Amino acid sequence: MSNKMKLSGLTDILKDLDVQSLEGVTIEGDIELDISGGGGLNPAMAYALGHEAAQISLHVANIARMLGYPVDQLFAASMGGFPQAPVAGQSRIQELIPAKFDVAKMSEWATPIQEVTLGATSADGGSRKNTITLGGENALPYYFDAEMPHRNYVTMDVFDMPIGMAKSVKGNYEDVINDPAEWAKKVVRDFNADMVTIHLISTDPLINDTPAREAAKVVEDVLQAVDVPIVIGGSGNPQKDPEVLEKAAEVAEGERVLLASASLNLDYERVAKAATDYGHAVLSWTQLEINAQKELNRKLMKQCGVPRDSIVMDPTTAALGYGLDYAYTNMERIRLAGLMGDEELTFPMSSGTTNAWGARESWMKESPLSQDSDWGPREYRGPIWEIVTGLTLSLAGNDMFMMMHPTSVQVLKEITQTLYGSIEADEIDITNWIGAEV
Repeated sequence: MSNKMKLSGLTDILKDLDVQSLEGVTIEGDIELDISGGGGLNPAMAYALGHEAAQISLHVANIARMLGYPVDQLFAASMGGFPQAPVAGQSRIQELIPAKFDVAKMSEWATPIQEVTLGATSADGGSRKNTITLGGENALPYYFDAEMPHRNYVTMDVFDMPIGMAKSVKGNYEDVINDPAEWAKKVVRDFNADMVTIHLISTDPLINDTPAREAAKVVEDVLQAVDVPIVIGGSGNPQKDPEVLEKAAEVAEGERVLLASASLNLDYERVAKAATDYGHAVLSWTQLEINAQKELNRKLMKQCGVPRDSIVMDPTTAALGYGLDYAYTNMERIRLAGLMGDEELTFPMSSGTTNAWGARESWMKESPLSQDSDWGPREYRGPIWEIVTGLTLSLAGNDMFMMMHPTSVQVLKEITQTLYGSIEADEIDITNWIGAEV
C-alpha cells in the first residue's frame, strides 16, 4: 500500500468493504497525506492524524450500523475475529461480576452517644402514647459501619400567644394561633409532628409579663391536648425563665418533658434542680462554642447532679447563609469528640432549625439590592431554607429538630428516615414535596 493517500481515497476503501448502506456516498478532497511515519510527517503528527482517521471510521461504522448493516460481523471477518461490539438495544455487560466489600471500622470511635428518653407512658406513670429516645449512635449518622439505633425526630413549635411570622408559615396556623392547645393538636394531627415545643414567650417582662403560675396552666392544657412528648421553652429572658421553667416542671411531673433551657447566662442550677426534682430532662444550650458546651455540661452533671441520661445539647443553629457552615462544623466536632470518648460531649443534640426563618432570604419578597438576581417565590424559598438547614445539620449528627413549616417537616422527615432505613426509597413520592401546599 502506498505511503501517501488523498482523502478521496477513503471512498475506494469503503467501496472495497462493500458497505451497501453507503452506496453513492463519496468523500472528496485533494489533500495528500504522507502516512509513512517518516518522510516529512513527524511521529506526533502522524499519531494525531491516525487518531482522527480512526474516529472518522468509527462514526461511519456507527452510521452503517444504525442503518441495519452488519458492520460488526464484517469487521470480525476482515480482521480475523475482532471483538463484536454490542448491537443497539443490547447491554454491553451481560452479567455483573460478584463482589463484596467491608467498611473499615473507625477504631477511635469507641464511645457510644448517651441515650436520652423523652416522654412517659402510663407504664412509666405518665400519659404519653409513646416515648422518644435520642442518641445511642456509635458513628456519624447514616454510616455503614454502625447502625443508628434511633431515627431523627421533629418537634414543632407552638407559642402561648400570637407572634410575628413569615406569611407562608402563618397561613398554616391562622385558625389556631390564639389557642396553644388547639395549635398543638393541629401540628400532631395534621402535620405529623413527633413532639411539640410550647414556647412561653408571653412571660417575658418586656412583652406581657405573664406570671409563671399562669403560664404553667398553658403547659397543662397542651399536655391534655396531645399525647406526644413535649418540650417546654421560656421566653429567653434570663431573669424570668428559671422561675417559669420551675412551675412548668412542677405541673408536668411524671411526663418526662425536656426543659428548654439551661444556659450559662442564667441560673442554670434552678433549671437543673427543677428537672431532677420532677423527673425531666434538660436542654443544655450554648452559643456555637464547643468549650462553653463542655463547661455547661460539666456543671450540670457535677455541680447540679443531673443524670447523664437527662441531658440534651443545643449548640445553637445558625441558618443557611448566616453561619450554617460554622454551626455544622461545631456540631460535627462535638459529635466526633463524643464518639472518641469526651465524656462531657457524649450527648444527643437538638437543632433550633426554626432559626432559618430569621434569614431575610427565607421571608422577604425580593432582594433589597436592585442589582441582585430574582430570588424566586418566597412561598417555596422559605421552606427550602428550613429544609436545607435541618438536613445539613442532620449530617453533622443532630438528633432532633425544632421546626415550623409543615412542608419542611414532611420533606426533612422523609429524607432522614430514608437514610436511616425506615422508609424505602421507592415509597417516596417526590411530587408530594414539589406540590405540597406552602
